[in-house]
Amino acid sequence: MEKGGAVRCQRIGCDAMFTEENNAEGSCRYHDSPIFHDGMKEWSCCRQKSHDFSLFLAIPGCKTGKHTTEKPVTRTVSANPQKPMPLPSAAQNKKPDDSCSRCRQGFFCSDHGSQGRPSKPSVVTAKKDDHVEQAAAPSVKKIVDLNEPQICRNKGCGKTFKEKDNHETACEYHPGPAIFHDRLRGWKCCDIHVKEFDEFLNIPPCTKGWHNADGA
Repeated sequence: MEKGGAVRCQRIGCDAMFTEENNAEGSCRYHDSPIFHDGMKEWSCCRQKSHDFSLFLAIPGCKTGKHTTEKPVTRTVSANPQKPMPLPSAAQNKKPDDSCSRCRQGFFCSDHGSQGRPSKPSVVTAKKDDHVEQAAAPSVKKIVDLNEPQICRNKGCGKTFKEKDNHETACEYHPGPAIFHDRLRGWKCCDIHVKEFDEFLNIPPCTKGWHNADGA
């Protein structure tokens, strides 16, 4: 600013002309930055608001200080921000292929889109006269035919089984997690690492448990 030349104050709510000589502390009355949201105009400093822009600018400044030539920064706020929804990939829409060794053992497969699911299947039985008080909506339970052949999705298993033959040592699998690091593939559960993926799939399982058609 040139010395002695009058300029316009850029503070919102002031708009006065000033020079360096008459720019004393308290000579400027102004507002902090305005907030515009859903048609409403509001001052962030004193929370006074108006739908009409002319009435909004006429609200007297609530702060005092020196005049300035620096322009304030405004911001726009939405009351209902919309977050972008991720689009599912093509692989996520595909179903596991039971003939694929990766899909059978519960690994993610870029060709068939197999995905791991929660482990440990639960079988719930209830007597006819039982009265259970539930605080939340009951979960939907999967009804399985005891003689229906199913494929175990536990990592390292991939065998076909029937629920009637399932028991706590029927399945041999890796609880994991699987580790892929520096071109080595292995299991943290049994601390075995190899270089090739086919060798990784052939690492003997280290744990016994229930077969699980939903995957570990």
